[in-house]
Amino acid sequence: MKLPFIFAKRFVAGESFTESIPKAKELNKKDLKLTLDLLGENVKDKQTATETVDNYIKLLDGIKEHGLDSSISIKITMMGLDIDEDFCRENLFRLLDVAQKHDQFVRIDMEGSDYTQITLDIFQEAFEKYGKHVGTVIQSMLLRSNNDIKTLAELGADIRLVKGAYKEPSEIALQNMPDIREAFKDQAKVLLEKTKFPRFGTHDDELIDWLKAYSAQNNIPKDRFEFQMLYGLREDTMVQLTDEGFKTRIYVPFGTDWLPYFTRRLAERKENIWFVLSTMFKS
Repeated sequence: MKLPFIFAKRFVAGESFTESIPKAKELNKKDLKLTLDLLGENVKDKQTATETVDNYIKLLDGIKEHGLDSSISIKITMMGLDIDEDFCRENLFRLLDVAQKHDQFVRIDMEGSDYTQITLDIFQEAFEKYGKHVGTVIQSMLLRSNNDIKTLAELGADIRLVKGAYKEPSEIALQNMPDIREAFKDQAKVLLEKTKFPRFGTHDDELIDWLKAYSAQNNIPKDRFEFQMLYGLREDTMVQLTDEGFKTRIYVPFGTDWLPYFTRRLAERKENIWFVLSTMFKS
């Protein structure tokens, strides 16, 4: 049985791009940039993967048509990575051809640890070919991420740093939040030193306050990096950061395949469960 969308609407802007447009425009009016994210993962047949790429291209067209200040985020398992690596790469490059033509940006999201290396391999190929039109994500909780950050920073890649939303074993990932925060800070220092415009995806007050203090102490301008948060969480904080002169961006997910994303949001913080319950009772 499919859960009704009412459960997810706190964190998901709509089940279609059309439903998401009014919310996207409302956020843009508050000087918040966006990244639109068509939800889904682990496509298993070529026709669906091809249709997904077509939908991503339509999304880029829609962003341009409606004058939205937005990039897009994609998962390469939606482009057929589980089917065939070359097929996935062709699909990604077809999308990036359009993004480059229209001077738009595509973020290759990071998935579970089984996909980390192949995602980075494909990203580096894409970065060599498409440069500023493509970026990726590093999860600070993974033990390998210090080395990945250094490698990507030397390339000058556009990196979004997050703590990580997937449950990973202790053999490959930090488990305690203080350790994850310290890793995030160490990796953020490298990105701020080595890359032109790093992005930091976090709702964690300790990390937000640290980024503000560290950048001030090191004379790093407020407009040389970006705070990113997820739709439905801490919008007032994002408006405040924007008013303070920082660059900000909200990830705005949409689509019918929202259950895995919704489940990860609930697992992250118990407060999110209360958000969902309060939304239900207001509806």
